[in-house]
Amino acid sequence: MRRTVAKVSRGVKHAATHLKEFFDACAKARVITSDRISAYQAERLEQGAKPATVNYELAVLRRAFRLGGRAGKVAARPEIQMLHVENTRKGFFEPEQYRTVVKHLPEYLRPLAAIAYITGWRAMSELLSRQWRHVDLAKGWLRLDPGESKNGEGREFPFTPDMRSVLEAQREIVRTIEREQACVIPWVFVQADGSRIKDFRWAWRKACKDAGVPGRLVHDFRRTAVRNLERAGVPRSAAMRMTGHKTEAVYRRYAITDSAMLQEAATKLAAFHVADSNSPS
Repeated sequence: MRRTVAKVSRGVKHAATHLKEFFDACAKARVITSDRISAYQAERLEQGAKPATVNYELAVLRRAFRLGGRAGKVAARPEIQMLHVENTRKGFFEPEQYRTVVKHLPEYLRPLAAIAYITGWRAMSELLSRQWRHVDLAKGWLRLDPGESKNGEGREFPFTPDMRSVLEAQREIVRTIEREQACVIPWVFVQADGSRIKDFRWAWRKACKDAGVPGRLVHDFRRTAVRNLERAGVPRSAAMRMTGHKTEAVYRRYAITDSAMLQEAATKLAAFHVADSNSPS
């Protein structure tokens, strides 16, 4: 959390520097018009800034206007049109790629990768924070309490056979560490010594490089899980509740259609036409 706050703080400070240079730190809000904002966008792009960077800087400006309006210091806010950004990542793991990466991960990280691959839950904020009280081994549910997810809503994911196997094995591993160290470990995913996993980025990057898929993200598991749910024919309403996508628009962005899915669709279509032609008229 401290690392995230620090990162956001640096980003806001960097954005404010560029905004002050262009608009003048002492400029009145009324002189920052839509035309001036468009000019700012053009100048920043000429300087080599990426559209996403310019949008972030303007988001800071828009926030400043909103706060000024709430305080009664700004009578009107200019319209701020964001630049179009076409940088949506489309990475996902094929089953063999996933298995190869897992083989190169340290053993203590493999259960985490397995559950992220199946559920599509966010590894850092949603899985590493799981405690055993969130795991119902008897009934077969993995749970996020309200307020723990990005959208603030609670969530449950029913066990698949692979999930059950992984979590039951992990429960035994943690119990063994607890007996050896005479302590209670609340966390589901831990290091070999029983301590909580806090950061695994270096191990992840190395595993991906050794597996021949450098540059892949743990977040690609989220896209992969959505695609697998689509391939499996899970109703979208149920899939969205399982993965935690609040809007269908965001879910569709993750539901990547690849060549294998298109071929499968063509096979199903062909089977339909065969059945239709053979049916009595």
